[in-house]
Amino acid sequence: MAGAYDDRDGWIWMDGQMVEWRNAKVHVLTHALHYASSVFEGERCYNGKIFKSVEHSERLHRSANLLDMEIPYTVEEIEKAKYDMLAANGWKDAYVRAVAWRGAGDDMGVSAKRNPVRLAVAGWEWGNYYGDAKMKGAKLDISKWRRPDPKTIPSEAKAAGLYMICTMSKHAAEAKGCSDALMMDYRGYVAEATGANVFFVKNGEVHTPKPDCFLNGLTRQTVIQMLKEKGVTVHERHIEPVELAGFEQCWLTGTAAEVTPVGQIGDFHFEVGALTRDISESYERLVRA
Repeated sequence: MAGAYDDRDGWIWMDGQMVEWRNAKVHVLTHALHYASSVFEGERCYNGKIFKSVEHSERLHRSANLLDMEIPYTVEEIEKAKYDMLAANGWKDAYVRAVAWRGAGDDMGVSAKRNPVRLAVAGWEWGNYYGDAKMKGAKLDISKWRRPDPKTIPSEAKAAGLYMICTMSKHAAEAKGCSDALMMDYRGYVAEATGANVFFVKNGEVHTPKPDCFLNGLTRQTVIQMLKEKGVTVHERHIEPVELAGFEQCWLTGTAAEVTPVGQIGDFHFEVGALTRDISESYERLVRA
Protein backbone atom coordinates (compact mmCIF):
# COMPACT_ATOMS: atom_id res chain seq x y z
CA MET A 1 0.00 0.00 0.00
CA ALA A 2 1.16 3.53 -0.75
CA GLY A 3 -0.11 7.06 -0.75
CA ALA A 4 -1.87 9.24 1.81
CA TYR A 5 -3.90 7.35 4.35
CA ASP A 6 -7.14 9.00 3.23
CA ASP A 7 -6.66 8.13 -0.43
CA ARG A 8 -6.27 4.39 -0.87
CA ASP A 9 -8.15 1.43 -2.27
CA GLY A 10 -9.67 -0.93 0.26
CA TRP A 11 -12.27 -1.30 2.97
CA ILE A 12 -12.69 -0.04 6.53
CA TRP A 13 -15.22 -1.42 9.01
CA MET A 14 -17.15 1.53 10.44
CA ASP A 15 -20.09 1.49 12.85
CA GLY A 16 -21.24 -1.97 11.85
CA GLN A 17 -20.68 -1.95 8.12
CA MET A 18 -17.87 -2.13 5.58
CA VAL A 19 -17.16 1.26 4.02
CA GLU A 20 -15.02 2.03 0.99
CA TRP A 21 -11.70 3.40 2.20
CA ARG A 22 -12.08 6.93 0.79
CA ASN A 23 -15.61 7.25 2.21
CA ALA A 24 -14.66 6.41 5.82
CA LYS A 25 -15.07 9.98 7.09
CA VAL A 26 -16.22 11.94 10.15
CA HIS A 27 -17.60 15.46 10.56
CA VAL A 28 -15.29 18.37 11.43
CA LEU A 29 -17.29 18.91 14.65
CA THR A 30 -16.58 15.41 15.89
CA HIS A 31 -15.98 15.70 19.64
CA ALA A 32 -12.81 13.59 19.58
CA LEU A 33 -11.16 15.97 17.10
CA HIS A 34 -11.55 18.87 19.53
CA TYR A 35 -11.24 17.20 22.95
CA ALA A 36 -9.24 13.99 22.35
CA SER A 37 -12.11 11.74 23.49
CA SER A 38 -10.70 8.73 21.68
CA VAL A 39 -9.10 5.38 22.49
CA PHE A 40 -7.47 2.90 20.16
CA GLU A 41 -5.58 -0.36 19.74
CA GLY A 42 -2.69 -1.29 17.47
CA GLU A 43 -2.50 -4.98 16.58
CA ARG A 44 -0.66 -7.20 14.13
CA CYS A 45 -2.05 -10.08 12.11
CA TYR A 46 0.43 -12.85 11.27
CA ASN A 47 -0.50 -15.64 8.87
CA GLY A 48 -4.19 -14.82 9.23
CA LYS A 49 -4.24 -14.64 13.03
CA ILE A 50 -4.19 -11.43 15.09
CA PHE A 51 -1.72 -11.81 17.95
CA LYS A 52 -3.49 -11.47 21.33
CA SER A 53 -6.56 -10.19 19.51
CA VAL A 54 -9.07 -10.71 22.32
CA GLU A 55 -6.76 -9.06 24.87
CA HIS A 56 -6.56 -6.02 22.59
CA SER A 57 -10.35 -5.82 22.25
CA GLU A 58 -10.76 -6.17 26.01
CA ARG A 59 -8.23 -3.38 26.60
CA LEU A 60 -10.08 -1.14 24.14
CA HIS A 61 -13.18 -1.52 26.31
CA ARG A 62 -11.19 -0.81 29.50
CA SER A 63 -9.62 2.28 27.97
CA ALA A 64 -13.02 3.58 26.90
CA ASN A 65 -14.48 2.99 30.35
CA LEU A 66 -11.60 4.91 31.93
CA LEU A 67 -12.50 7.85 29.69
CA ASP A 68 -16.17 7.54 30.68
CA MET A 69 -17.12 6.11 27.29
CA GLU A 70 -19.15 2.99 26.59
CA ILE A 71 -18.37 1.25 23.31
CA PRO A 72 -21.67 0.04 21.75
CA TYR A 73 -20.10 -3.22 20.53
CA THR A 74 -19.09 -6.29 22.53
CA VAL A 75 -15.63 -7.82 22.47
CA GLU A 76 -17.03 -10.61 20.29
CA GLU A 77 -18.47 -8.10 17.81
CA ILE A 78 -15.16 -6.23 17.66
CA GLU A 79 -13.35 -9.51 17.02
CA LYS A 80 -15.66 -10.28 14.10
CA ALA A 81 -15.22 -6.75 12.73
CA LYS A 82 -11.43 -7.11 12.71
CA TYR A 83 -11.44 -10.37 10.81
CA ASP A 84 -14.16 -9.16 8.45
CA MET A 85 -12.02 -6.13 7.61
CA LEU A 86 -8.97 -8.31 6.95
CA ALA A 87 -11.01 -10.62 4.72
CA ALA A 88 -12.52 -7.72 2.77
CA ASN A 89 -9.02 -6.45 2.00
CA GLY A 90 -7.55 -9.90 1.34
CA TRP A 91 -4.85 -9.62 4.02
CA LYS A 92 -3.24 -12.34 6.10
CA ASP A 93 -0.36 -10.19 7.35
CA ALA A 94 -1.29 -6.65 8.36
CA TYR A 95 -1.38 -4.04 11.06
CA VAL A 96 -4.87 -3.59 12.56
CA ARG A 97 -6.14 -0.35 14.10
CA ALA A 98 -9.38 -0.34 16.12
CA VAL A 99 -10.45 3.13 17.28
CA ALA A 100 -13.42 4.30 19.35
CA TRP A 101 -14.33 7.95 19.73
CA ARG A 102 -17.05 10.39 20.72
CA GLY A 103 -18.65 11.55 17.50
CA ALA A 104 -20.63 14.61 16.51
CA GLY A 105 -23.91 15.05 18.31
CA ASP A 106 -25.96 17.41 20.44
CA ASP A 107 -22.98 18.50 22.57
CA MET A 108 -20.03 20.56 21.40
CA GLY A 109 -18.39 21.57 24.65
CA VAL A 110 -16.21 19.65 27.07
CA SER A 111 -19.21 17.55 28.13
CA ALA A 112 -20.34 15.03 25.51
CA LYS A 113 -22.85 12.76 27.19
CA ARG A 114 -25.36 13.19 24.33
CA ASN A 115 -22.89 12.34 21.59
CA PRO A 116 -22.65 8.81 20.17
CA VAL A 117 -19.58 6.66 20.73
CA ARG A 118 -18.43 5.39 17.35
CA LEU A 119 -16.11 2.57 16.35
CA ALA A 120 -13.97 1.85 13.31
CA VAL A 121 -11.53 -0.92 12.41
CA ALA A 122 -8.94 -0.27 9.72
CA GLY A 123 -5.72 -1.93 8.67
CA TRP A 124 -2.73 -1.63 6.41
CA GLU A 125 0.31 -3.62 5.39
CA TRP A 126 3.21 -2.37 7.51
CA GLY A 127 6.81 -3.55 7.65
CA ASN A 128 9.38 -2.93 10.37
CA TYR A 129 8.37 0.14 12.41
CA TYR A 130 12.01 1.21 12.79
CA GLY A 131 13.23 0.18 9.35
CA ASP A 132 16.61 -1.59 9.44
CA ALA A 133 17.02 -1.05 13.20
CA LYS A 134 16.30 -4.75 13.78
CA MET A 135 19.76 -5.45 12.37
CA LYS A 136 21.92 -2.62 13.74
CA GLY A 137 19.86 -1.12 16.56
CA ALA A 138 17.73 2.01 16.67
CA LYS A 139 19.11 5.41 17.63
CA LEU A 140 17.07 7.30 20.24
CA ASP A 141 17.05 10.88 21.42
CA ILE A 142 16.15 11.78 25.01
CA SER A 143 12.93 13.78 25.10
CA LYS A 144 12.44 16.97 27.08
CA TRP A 145 8.80 15.95 27.62
CA ARG A 146 7.83 13.60 30.46
CA ARG A 147 5.10 11.05 30.99
CA PRO A 148 2.47 12.66 33.23
CA ASP A 149 1.53 11.91 36.82
CA PRO A 150 -1.26 9.28 36.77
CA LYS A 151 -3.25 11.61 39.02
CA THR A 152 -3.64 13.91 36.02
CA ILE A 153 -4.90 11.35 33.48
CA PRO A 154 -5.64 7.57 33.47
CA SER A 155 -2.25 6.42 32.19
CA GLU A 156 -3.39 2.79 31.92
CA ALA A 157 -5.74 3.79 29.09
CA LYS A 158 -4.52 3.67 25.50
CA ALA A 159 -5.97 7.12 24.89
CA ALA A 160 -5.25 9.39 21.94
CA GLY A 161 -4.63 12.45 24.12
CA LEU A 162 -1.69 10.76 25.84
CA TYR A 163 0.18 10.60 22.53
CA MET A 164 0.41 14.34 21.85
CA ILE A 165 3.71 14.69 23.71
CA CYS A 166 4.89 11.50 21.99
CA THR A 167 4.39 13.06 18.57
CA MET A 168 6.26 16.18 19.69
CA SER A 169 9.10 14.07 21.10
CA LYS A 170 9.38 11.91 17.99
CA HIS A 171 9.44 14.93 15.68
CA ALA A 172 12.29 16.44 17.71
CA ALA A 173 14.16 13.13 17.61
CA GLU A 174 13.75 12.72 13.85
CA ALA A 175 15.08 16.25 13.35
CA LYS A 176 18.29 15.03 15.02
CA GLY A 177 18.53 11.94 12.82
CA CYS A 178 17.10 9.57 15.44
CA SER A 179 14.36 6.98 15.06
CA ASP A 180 12.59 7.74 18.32
CA ALA A 181 12.93 9.32 21.75
CA LEU A 182 13.23 7.92 25.26
CA MET A 183 10.90 9.64 27.70
CA MET A 184 11.30 10.03 31.44
CA ASP A 185 8.33 10.03 33.80
CA TYR A 186 7.08 12.93 35.91
CA ARG A 187 9.56 11.97 38.68
CA GLY A 188 12.55 11.80 36.34
CA TYR A 189 12.78 8.00 36.11
CA VAL A 190 13.21 6.23 32.75
CA ALA A 191 9.74 5.50 31.35
CA GLU A 192 9.39 4.40 27.72
CA ALA A 193 9.85 5.41 24.09
CA THR A 194 7.10 7.35 22.31
CA GLY A 195 5.22 4.20 21.31
CA ALA A 196 7.13 1.29 22.83
CA ASN A 197 8.30 -0.05 26.17
CA VAL A 198 12.02 -0.34 26.92
CA PHE A 199 14.24 -3.11 28.33
CA PHE A 200 17.90 -3.11 29.41
CA VAL A 201 20.42 -5.88 30.02
CA LYS A 202 23.22 -5.91 32.61
CA ASN A 203 25.26 -8.96 33.66
CA GLY A 204 22.78 -11.32 32.06
CA GLU A 205 19.76 -9.89 33.89
CA VAL A 206 17.01 -7.70 32.46
CA HIS A 207 15.81 -4.41 33.88
CA THR A 208 12.65 -2.63 32.72
CA PRO A 209 10.79 0.40 34.09
CA LYS A 210 7.85 -0.22 36.39
CA PRO A 211 4.66 0.74 34.46
CA ASP A 212 3.08 2.84 37.18
CA CYS A 213 2.51 5.92 35.01
CA PHE A 214 2.56 4.57 31.44
CA LEU A 215 0.95 1.77 29.47
CA ASN A 216 1.89 -1.77 30.46
CA GLY A 217 2.07 -3.00 26.86
CA LEU A 218 0.80 -6.42 25.84
CA THR A 219 4.07 -7.04 23.98
CA ARG A 220 5.95 -5.97 27.12
CA GLN A 221 4.00 -8.51 29.18
CA THR A 222 4.61 -11.20 26.56
CA VAL A 223 8.37 -10.58 26.50
CA ILE A 224 8.64 -10.61 30.30
CA GLN A 225 6.90 -14.00 30.36
CA MET A 226 9.21 -15.30 27.62
CA LEU A 227 12.29 -14.15 29.54
CA LYS A 228 11.12 -15.84 32.73
CA GLU A 229 10.44 -19.07 30.84
CA LYS A 230 14.03 -18.88 29.59
CA GLY A 231 15.26 -18.55 33.18
CA VAL A 232 16.30 -14.91 32.80
CA THR A 233 15.90 -12.72 35.89
CA VAL A 234 13.69 -9.69 35.20
CA HIS A 235 13.68 -6.62 37.43
CA GLU A 236 10.65 -4.35 37.06
CA ARG A 237 11.71 -1.22 38.90
CA HIS A 238 12.34 2.51 38.81
CA ILE A 239 15.45 3.23 36.74
CA GLU A 240 17.51 6.39 37.15
CA PRO A 241 18.79 8.03 33.94
CA VAL A 242 22.40 7.78 35.24
CA GLU A 243 22.06 3.99 35.08
CA LEU A 244 21.98 4.06 31.29
CA ALA A 245 25.78 4.20 31.29
CA GLY A 246 25.96 0.78 32.97
CA PHE A 247 23.62 -1.20 30.74
CA GLU A 248 25.09 -3.40 28.00
CA GLN A 249 22.06 -4.08 25.79
CA CYS A 250 18.71 -2.45 25.14
CA TRP A 251 15.58 -3.18 23.15
CA LEU A 252 12.07 -1.79 22.60
CA THR A 253 8.80 -3.72 22.58
CA GLY A 254 5.42 -2.89 21.09
CA THR A 255 2.89 -4.20 18.61
CA ALA A 256 4.31 -2.00 15.85
CA ALA A 257 7.93 -2.19 17.07
CA GLU A 258 7.70 -5.93 17.91
CA VAL A 259 11.16 -6.46 19.52
CA THR A 260 13.60 -3.88 18.16
CA PRO A 261 17.23 -3.61 19.35
CA VAL A 262 18.53 -0.19 20.42
CA GLY A 263 22.09 0.81 19.60
CA GLN A 264 22.16 4.30 21.09
CA ILE A 265 20.19 6.55 23.47
CA GLY A 266 21.59 10.07 23.60
CA ASP A 267 25.30 9.64 24.33
CA PHE A 268 24.88 6.07 25.63
CA HIS A 269 25.72 3.11 23.38
CA PHE A 270 24.53 -0.50 23.53
CA GLU A 271 25.49 -3.69 21.72
CA VAL A 272 22.97 -5.79 19.84
CA GLY A 273 23.93 -8.74 22.00
CA ALA A 274 23.00 -12.39 22.22
CA LEU A 275 20.06 -11.97 24.59
CA THR A 276 18.59 -9.17 22.48
CA ARG A 277 18.84 -11.26 19.32
CA ASP A 278 17.44 -14.33 21.07
CA ILE A 279 14.37 -12.59 22.45
CA SER A 280 13.72 -10.88 19.11
CA GLU A 281 13.92 -14.17 17.23
CA SER A 282 11.86 -15.99 19.86
CA TYR A 283 9.15 -13.37 19.62
CA GLU A 284 9.08 -13.71 15.84
CA ARG A 285 8.57 -17.46 16.18
CA LEU A 286 5.87 -17.01 18.83
CA VAL A 287 3.68 -14.61 16.87
CA ARG A 288 3.89 -16.72 13.73
CA ALA A 289 3.33 -20.05 15.46
